[in-house]
Amino acid sequence: MISDKWTVVVLYGLSRGPVRHGELAELIGGISRKVLTQTLRRLEAHGLVRRHAYAEVPPRVEYELTPLGATLIDPIHTLTEWARANGDAVLDALDAAAPESAAPSG
Repeated sequence: MISDKWTVVVLYGLSRGPVRHGELAELIGGISRKVLTQTLRRLEAHGLVRRHAYAEVPPRVEYELTPLGATLIDPIHTLTEWARANGDAVLDALDAAAPESAAPSG
């Protein structure tokens, strides 16, 4: 579930507290509303996100992390810091490997 492209980003987007669907989409950027909805539903089914629909006109829905979902924020933060610290080294390794994979087989 966490290996999904958007799961970690959505969880991190919810880490600051309850947020509406459209606000979350803007915060994340690059995610379609359909994919965001699918991701939120999957996270809700796994007990990581809570959906709260308010009885208002117009309808208002907010999403927030459950206590279980909140337990993932520290590991996500650690991975983010690792990526910041080591991202250039990973890109350098990819660049170094590129000529080998592009060489014609003989």
